[in-house]
Amino acid sequence: MAAAKNILWIMCDQLRFDYLGCAGHPALQTPNIDALAARGVRFTRAYVQSPVCGPSRMSFYTGRYMRSHGSNWNNFPLRVGEPTLGEALAAAGIRNVLVGKTHMRADAEGMARLGIDPASIIGVRTAECGFEPFERDDGLHPAPAPRPAYDSYLRAHGFDAANPWEHWANSGEDAEGTLLNGWLLTHADQPARVPEEHSETPYMTRRAMAFIDAARDDPRPWCLHLSYIKPHWPYIAPAPYHAMYGANTVLPVRRAAVEREAPHPVYSAFMDMRVSRNFADDALRRKVIPAYMGLIRQIDDQLGLLFAFLRDRGLADTTMIVFTSDHGDYLGDHWLGEKDLFHDCSAKIPLIIADPSPDADATRGTLCDALVEAIDLAPSFLEYFAAPPRPHIMEGASLLPFLRGERPASWRGHVFSEYDYSMQEARLTLGQPIRDCRLFMVFDGRWKYIHATGFRPLLYDLATDPDEFHDLGADPRHEAERQRLFRALAEWALTDHNRITTPDARIAPYVGGQQLKSGYLIGYRDEAELAEARARLGLS
Repeated sequence: MAAAKNILWIMCDQLRFDYLGCAGHPALQTPNIDALAARGVRFTRAYVQSPVCGPSRMSFYTGRYMRSHGSNWNNFPLRVGEPTLGEALAAAGIRNVLVGKTHMRADAEGMARLGIDPASIIGVRTAECGFEPFERDDGLHPAPAPRPAYDSYLRAHGFDAANPWEHWANSGEDAEGTLLNGWLLTHADQPARVPEEHSETPYMTRRAMAFIDAARDDPRPWCLHLSYIKPHWPYIAPAPYHAMYGANTVLPVRRAAVEREAPHPVYSAFMDMRVSRNFADDALRRKVIPAYMGLIRQIDDQLGLLFAFLRDRGLADTTMIVFTSDHGDYLGDHWLGEKDLFHDCSAKIPLIIADPSPDADATRGTLCDALVEAIDLAPSFLEYFAAPPRPHIMEGASLLPFLRGERPASWRGHVFSEYDYSMQEARLTLGQPIRDCRLFMVFDGRWKYIHATGFRPLLYDLATDPDEFHDLGADPRHEAERQRLFRALAEWALTDHNRITTPDARIAPYVGGQQLKSGYLIGYRDEAELAEARARLGLS
């Protein structure tokens, strides 16, 4: 028998699309990710369905838009019963395994209401977004509890503290041994106290290897989601990665004075947030960005080890490798820090897919400029495993045709993303009711339109303004573009997305005679008309 096909699905947290060597970064070396791109297809216009961790990931894990799954913010529970990729894979006999972060929070109230035992197999899968958790670690652990397994690992290697994650892996120290809190941006140029081999990225890589070895005696194929915690803040890297890149490697900031001249109210509120004001300081950026780059380089080095491990285990020729990110990072561009809004440095992501199948040989090392959404991965994985598709549930479309050199004639002309900023200080700044703190982006490959509930829209023309400096949302000369894109957004919003219990295949035969076959004689004039209908359908 041929070896089972597997998927290694790698996701970085807060990795910008343009902070890779293969994406053109002039100083950041990522040879292993670049080599992966040379073995597969790099998608150059891939967008998340929300530019913040939790809702973005829930879209990845369900194949559904945020408006459909309803998990609008970090730790907003994904409701009990929401279909997931893991559920679809399990039905096809495929393990869906997690090592690292999901940002999923269980719907404890829903589970209690339905009598689901959290310790049962169903309870665990429900609480873990359809994943079999080999090691769950969301990577942000400032509070006393619950603590991750990584804390026990650190203690076992002599790095004890009340909070080993923070005190060792995400803090530095000065010459006198005083703790320098890694949460604080000013300490980003210091090395983390933990030795590199015991830091989070190598630890998670080894845990992924441990699962792969443990799965060798299991005949089932697997989809392993290796979800790295970095380069997400705290921005602090272990030696030697903290010093690999200096201030001279920091790219010039992409922002313009015109962006601060009468800005859109929502944009203004985000520029006024603490993290944005601090990233407007170029001296601080020169401390933070080299650490961010060092964390990326560490991930690349670890992926080199992981890819060699797959080759050594004889799995390289039967494992699809997918590399992506849950969103980007402003790093001071557009006068912003963090993520949140829809400029490309935030909403656009790296996406590389290397399919070992011979059918993909013709596209190796190529670029694809199709408009791609994060929700496309789930249906792609189902097709790769030859599992039944779920188009009535999953709102994305399989990317496998692009890997085989085919471009579907009916491919989408727009991508969509959403953001709920009710959990941000911007809501108070703007005086917005919680229900109205919504932003919606539609992008057609040139024009990016953002609908802001309660305010005028924003509009950018990426053909003439690729840096997205000039908001045309109030320019009367572009009213036609705004109307066109608003109609596209309205059509998307009106698309049915809740008929998830009844597939098209169950609907199609009903009109074709199923009603009559079931004995429902609705609207027939007399016995003759009924007999004619029965004869046409071949019924006695």
